[in-house]
Amino acid sequence: MKTNHTSLGPKADKETVRRHNLSLVLRAVRDEGEATRAGVAARVGLTRAAVSSLVEQLLDSGFLSESGKTFSGQAGRPGTVLKVTRSGPAGIGVEINIDYVSVCVVDLSGTDRVRLTEHLDNRGAAPAEVLARGARIAARTLDSAAEQDLSPVGVQLALPGLVAGGTVRQAPNLGWNQVPAEELFAAALAEAGPAAPALPVRSENEANLAALAELWFGGLGGIRSFLYLSGEIGVGGALVLDGELLRGANGFAGEIGHVVVDADGPLCRCGARGCLEQYAGQSALLRGAGLDENAGVPGVAELEALARDGDERAVAAIGEAGRMLGRVLSGAVNLFDPDAVVLGGIYRGLMPWLSPPADGELTDRVVSGLWPYDSGRLRASSSAGDAARGAAALVVRAVLADPVAYAERTSA
Repeated sequence: MKTNHTSLGPKADKETVRRHNLSLVLRAVRDEGEATRAGVAARVGLTRAAVSSLVEQLLDSGFLSESGKTFSGQAGRPGTVLKVTRSGPAGIGVEINIDYVSVCVVDLSGTDRVRLTEHLDNRGAAPAEVLARGARIAARTLDSAAEQDLSPVGVQLALPGLVAGGTVRQAPNLGWNQVPAEELFAAALAEAGPAAPALPVRSENEANLAALAELWFGGLGGIRSFLYLSGEIGVGGALVLDGELLRGANGFAGEIGHVVVDADGPLCRCGARGCLEQYAGQSALLRGAGLDENAGVPGVAELEALARDGDERAVAAIGEAGRMLGRVLSGAVNLFDPDAVVLGGIYRGLMPWLSPPADGELTDRVVSGLWPYDSGRLRASSSAGDAARGAAALVVRAVLADPVAYAERTSA
């Protein structure tokens, strides 16, 4: 009987194995913060001699630095301390949202080294101009990064909409359709900073990148499966399962803001009626509190201040948004059973008034009965994580996955 065998691909050669092991060692040092060769060898399961050779290559390429001595209390010579370098390869994250642009540079350790944010209304502006605004801010971060001996190797855009293949297929709150965001941004960045080398540009949904930032930098502890909501003018969402982002068949998973709450409700910019963001988005919250729904960040700050002062209309508006959030979230929890739901963006500052009604809806509607009220499973996002930082960190993770490729680029 003839047996068909599926090809497993070519056997890994010595160079492929070494590149893999260089990544293992670099990531081990990054995860530890600081480590010795012996400690790395014990962690990755390689001999000390092999690790020493790999470390020397990473030192020569500028990915690691070495200093001092550490005493383990065991026999033998003390080891030198290894750390990922504070200079060299870095990532740039650019979040372009409805009413602000935020750019940051992250080094190999994941530290946010440069941050520039400008609050401006991007609605009604041509996509090319909005992306050019982001590119001009990014060009300024390149200058600041150079002053710190950082060499960004790529740009990751964080965009509020359906993003695939370098194109924003639809971003209702910006009025974008079929916008070649990566191409336009790359051209604008080349024009804004012609002296700098051309950087590869990639793009992703902003809620997805904020969720990854929460996973990598937030205070989730051992939680690896969670639903993340980003509250802005729109309501974005992302689902992380066992530490991996769920993208869906076409990369569009997580659009919870366009779950229909009431089919006869107000018209949404997406063309449907009664979407969640019409009840729990920034405009709906401000309008419900009697504030200017186009006031942006100052309006949200005023809303928080009114709620702290016990203003009945403000508290009621936030409470109604919380109830609507809880109803939609309960369906998602019933479907995916995450360990936690994390609320970010403008929701983080509104949690004292938003969380109780949302948590109550979850307690009443999660069919497993495993969502007791005030259990801590509904939580605010960490201040350490946001879409721009998640975007920059995604670039850095590519460097950590194959340092040889980026050593070749930066030395070219």
